[in-house]
Amino acid sequence: MACPASPLTVEDLTFCWPTGQPALRHCNLSIPRAGLWMLVGSNGSGKSTLLRCITGLLQPQAGRIDTDLRPALVFQNPDHQLLLPSCGSDLMIGLRGPMDTDQRQQVVHQALGQVGLLGFEQRPIHTLSGGQKQRLAIAGTLAAQADLLLLDEPTALLDPESQREVLHLIRRLCSDPAKPLTALWITHRLEELNLCDGAALMEGGLVGPWCNGASMRSQLAPLPEGQA
Repeated sequence: MACPASPLTVEDLTFCWPTGQPALRHCNLSIPRAGLWMLVGSNGSGKSTLLRCITGLLQPQAGRIDTDLRPALVFQNPDHQLLLPSCGSDLMIGLRGPMDTDQRQQVVHQALGQVGLLGFEQRPIHTLSGGQKQRLAIAGTLAAQADLLLLDEPTALLDPESQREVLHLIRRLCSDPAKPLTALWITHRLEELNLCDGAALMEGGLVGPWCNGASMRSQLAPLPEGQA
Protein backbone atom coordinates (compact mmCIF):
# COMPACT_ATOMS: atom_id res chain seq x y z
CA MET A 1 0.00 0.00 0.00
CA ALA A 2 1.39 3.41 -0.97
CA CYS A 3 2.21 5.81 1.85
CA PRO A 4 0.10 8.97 2.00
CA ALA A 5 1.77 12.07 0.63
CA SER A 6 3.39 14.44 3.09
CA PRO A 7 1.18 17.46 3.86
CA LEU A 8 4.24 19.68 3.37
CA THR A 9 7.65 19.05 1.86
CA VAL A 10 10.45 21.60 1.61
CA GLU A 11 13.53 20.67 -0.42
CA ASP A 12 16.86 22.50 -0.64
CA LEU A 13 15.28 25.87 0.17
CA THR A 14 17.72 28.77 0.03
CA PHE A 15 16.94 32.34 0.98
CA CYS A 16 19.36 35.27 1.31
CA TRP A 17 18.57 38.81 2.39
CA PRO A 18 19.50 41.70 0.05
CA THR A 19 22.64 42.20 2.14
CA GLY A 20 23.77 38.73 1.10
CA GLN A 21 23.20 37.30 4.58
CA PRO A 22 21.81 33.76 4.21
CA ALA A 23 18.74 32.84 6.27
CA LEU A 24 18.00 29.40 4.82
CA ARG A 25 20.81 27.15 3.55
CA HIS A 26 19.48 24.26 1.42
CA CYS A 27 16.81 23.72 4.07
CA ASN A 28 14.78 20.50 4.05
CA LEU A 29 11.59 19.75 5.95
CA SER A 30 8.93 17.07 5.57
CA ILE A 31 5.84 16.89 7.77
CA PRO A 32 4.80 13.21 7.93
CA ARG A 33 1.09 13.66 8.51
CA ALA A 34 -1.58 16.03 9.79
CA GLY A 35 -0.96 17.16 13.35
CA LEU A 36 0.85 19.75 15.47
CA TRP A 37 4.55 20.07 14.66
CA MET A 38 6.88 22.50 16.42
CA LEU A 39 10.16 24.23 15.58
CA VAL A 40 12.56 25.60 18.20
CA GLY A 41 15.86 27.40 17.72
CA SER A 42 17.77 30.56 18.51
CA ASN A 43 16.98 33.98 17.06
CA GLY A 44 18.27 34.20 13.51
CA SER A 45 18.08 30.45 12.89
CA GLY A 46 15.62 30.97 10.01
CA LYS A 47 12.35 29.83 11.58
CA SER A 48 10.22 32.87 10.70
CA THR A 49 11.84 33.14 7.27
CA LEU A 50 10.89 29.53 6.56
CA LEU A 51 7.25 30.16 7.44
CA ARG A 52 7.13 33.25 5.24
CA CYS A 53 8.60 31.36 2.30
CA ILE A 54 5.96 28.63 2.69
CA THR A 55 3.15 31.20 2.60
CA GLY A 56 4.68 33.07 -0.34
CA LEU A 57 5.41 36.28 1.55
CA LEU A 58 9.09 35.75 0.72
CA GLN A 59 10.45 34.23 -2.48
CA PRO A 60 13.39 31.83 -2.01
CA GLN A 61 16.31 31.98 -4.41
CA ALA A 62 16.37 28.20 -4.82
CA GLY A 63 14.59 25.06 -3.73
CA ARG A 64 11.06 23.70 -3.81
CA ILE A 65 7.96 23.83 -1.59
CA ASP A 66 5.41 21.10 -2.24
CA THR A 67 1.98 21.05 -0.59
CA ASP A 68 -1.62 20.45 -1.65
CA LEU A 69 -2.84 22.34 1.41
CA ARG A 70 -3.83 25.99 1.68
CA PRO A 71 -1.39 27.73 4.04
CA ALA A 72 -2.15 30.63 6.34
CA LEU A 73 0.21 32.49 8.66
CA VAL A 74 -0.76 33.38 12.23
CA PHE A 75 1.42 36.21 13.53
CA GLN A 76 2.82 36.64 17.02
CA ASN A 77 0.81 39.86 17.37
CA PRO A 78 -2.82 39.40 16.21
CA ASP A 79 -3.21 43.17 15.78
CA HIS A 80 -1.00 42.78 12.70
CA GLN A 81 -3.69 40.75 10.90
CA LEU A 82 -7.02 41.95 12.30
CA LEU A 83 -8.07 44.77 9.99
CA LEU A 84 -11.76 45.61 10.40
CA PRO A 85 -13.65 46.91 13.45
CA SER A 86 -15.87 43.92 14.29
CA CYS A 87 -15.18 40.21 14.57
CA GLY A 88 -17.68 39.22 11.90
CA SER A 89 -16.60 41.83 9.36
CA ASP A 90 -12.95 40.88 9.77
CA LEU A 91 -13.68 37.24 9.02
CA MET A 92 -15.84 38.18 6.02
CA ILE A 93 -12.94 39.72 4.10
CA GLY A 94 -11.07 36.42 3.98
CA LEU A 95 -13.89 34.25 2.65
CA ARG A 96 -13.20 32.38 -0.57
CA GLY A 97 -15.43 31.48 -3.49
CA PRO A 98 -18.90 32.64 -4.49
CA MET A 99 -21.35 32.60 -1.57
CA ASP A 100 -24.62 34.30 -0.87
CA THR A 101 -25.17 36.32 2.31
CA ASP A 102 -26.59 33.40 4.30
CA GLN A 103 -23.70 31.15 3.33
CA ARG A 104 -21.13 33.78 4.30
CA GLN A 105 -22.79 34.29 7.65
CA GLN A 106 -22.87 30.54 8.24
CA VAL A 107 -19.13 30.19 7.54
CA VAL A 108 -18.32 33.05 9.91
CA HIS A 109 -20.63 31.59 12.57
CA GLN A 110 -18.99 28.18 12.27
CA ALA A 111 -15.42 29.55 12.39
CA LEU A 112 -16.17 31.61 15.51
CA GLY A 113 -17.70 28.55 17.14
CA GLN A 114 -14.60 26.47 16.38
CA VAL A 115 -12.41 28.88 18.38
CA GLY A 116 -14.79 29.46 21.28
CA LEU A 117 -16.07 32.87 20.16
CA LEU A 118 -19.61 31.91 19.24
CA GLY A 119 -21.91 34.95 19.14
CA PHE A 120 -19.05 37.44 18.69
CA GLU A 121 -20.03 38.51 15.16
CA GLN A 122 -20.88 42.09 16.20
CA ARG A 123 -18.28 42.36 18.96
CA PRO A 124 -15.80 45.25 18.39
CA ILE A 125 -12.29 43.86 18.07
CA HIS A 126 -10.81 46.54 20.32
CA THR A 127 -12.83 45.13 23.24
CA LEU A 128 -11.23 41.67 22.99
CA SER A 129 -8.46 40.39 25.22
CA GLY A 130 -5.14 39.39 23.69
CA GLY A 131 -6.08 35.72 23.79
CA GLN A 132 -9.46 36.37 22.19
CA LYS A 133 -7.76 38.37 19.42
CA GLN A 134 -5.38 35.49 18.71
CA ARG A 135 -8.28 33.04 18.59
CA LEU A 136 -10.08 35.41 16.22
CA ALA A 137 -7.01 35.47 13.98
CA ILE A 138 -7.11 31.66 13.93
CA ALA A 139 -10.84 31.80 13.12
CA GLY A 140 -9.94 33.95 10.12
CA THR A 141 -7.70 31.20 8.75
CA LEU A 142 -10.47 28.65 9.23
CA ALA A 143 -13.04 30.86 7.50
CA ALA A 144 -10.60 31.22 4.59
CA GLN A 145 -10.46 27.39 4.34
CA ALA A 146 -6.81 27.16 5.31
CA ASP A 147 -5.73 23.65 6.32
CA LEU A 148 -2.01 24.33 6.87
CA LEU A 149 -1.55 26.74 9.77
CA LEU A 150 1.86 28.37 10.21
CA LEU A 151 2.06 29.88 13.68
CA ASP A 152 4.96 32.21 14.49
CA GLU A 153 5.23 32.19 18.31
CA PRO A 154 1.46 32.72 18.65
CA THR A 155 1.50 32.71 22.46
CA ALA A 156 4.50 35.00 23.02
CA LEU A 157 2.44 38.08 23.92
CA LEU A 158 -0.28 36.30 25.90
CA ASP A 159 -0.88 35.72 29.60
CA PRO A 160 -0.47 32.12 30.86
CA GLU A 161 -4.18 31.27 30.70
CA SER A 162 -4.50 32.58 27.14
CA GLN A 163 -1.33 30.71 26.16
CA ARG A 164 -2.93 27.45 27.28
CA GLU A 165 -6.21 28.26 25.53
CA VAL A 166 -4.55 28.93 22.17
CA LEU A 167 -2.28 25.89 22.42
CA HIS A 168 -5.14 23.54 23.32
CA LEU A 169 -7.28 25.04 20.55
CA ILE A 170 -4.67 24.21 17.91
CA ARG A 171 -4.10 20.78 19.47
CA ARG A 172 -7.85 20.10 19.19
CA LEU A 173 -8.07 21.31 15.58
CA CYS A 174 -5.12 19.10 14.63
CA SER A 175 -6.74 16.07 16.32
CA ASP A 176 -10.18 16.43 14.74
CA PRO A 177 -10.97 12.90 13.49
CA ALA A 178 -13.21 14.24 10.73
CA LYS A 179 -10.75 16.75 9.23
CA PRO A 180 -7.49 17.19 11.13
CA LEU A 181 -5.46 20.30 10.33
CA THR A 182 -1.71 20.45 9.88
CA ALA A 183 0.08 23.08 11.98
CA LEU A 184 3.72 24.16 12.02
CA TRP A 185 4.28 26.12 15.24
CA ILE A 186 7.36 28.12 16.24
CA THR A 187 7.80 28.28 19.99
CA HIS A 188 10.23 29.44 22.64
CA ARG A 189 8.10 28.00 25.45
CA LEU A 190 9.56 24.56 25.99
CA GLU A 191 6.55 23.39 28.00
CA GLU A 192 4.48 23.66 24.80
CA LEU A 193 6.54 20.85 23.26
CA ASN A 194 4.70 18.32 25.43
CA LEU A 195 1.55 18.67 23.28
CA CYS A 196 3.08 18.40 19.80
CA ASP A 197 3.25 15.39 17.50
CA GLY A 198 6.90 16.08 16.79
CA ALA A 199 9.55 18.74 17.35
CA ALA A 200 12.65 19.75 15.44
CA LEU A 201 15.57 22.04 16.21
CA MET A 202 16.44 24.69 13.62
CA GLU A 203 20.00 25.98 13.50
CA GLY A 204 21.83 28.03 10.88
CA GLY A 205 19.01 27.87 8.36
CA LEU A 206 18.65 24.08 8.59
CA VAL A 207 15.95 21.96 10.21
CA GLY A 208 17.00 18.89 12.17
CA PRO A 209 15.13 15.58 12.37
CA TRP A 210 11.77 15.23 14.08
CA CYS A 211 11.78 13.81 17.57
CA ASN A 212 9.36 13.42 20.45
CA GLY A 213 8.41 16.79 21.91
CA ALA A 214 9.01 15.79 25.51
CA SER A 215 12.42 14.39 24.54
CA MET A 216 13.32 17.63 22.78
CA ARG A 217 12.32 19.61 25.86
CA SER A 218 14.50 17.48 28.10
CA GLN A 219 17.50 17.93 25.78
CA LEU A 220 17.32 21.72 25.65
CA ALA A 221 18.44 23.93 28.50
CA PRO A 222 15.83 26.54 29.46
CA LEU A 223 16.18 29.36 26.95
CA PRO A 224 15.92 33.05 27.86
CA GLU A 225 12.63 34.72 26.95
CA GLY A 226 12.50 35.30 23.21
CA GLN A 227 15.63 33.23 22.49
CA ALA A 228 14.09 30.16 20.94
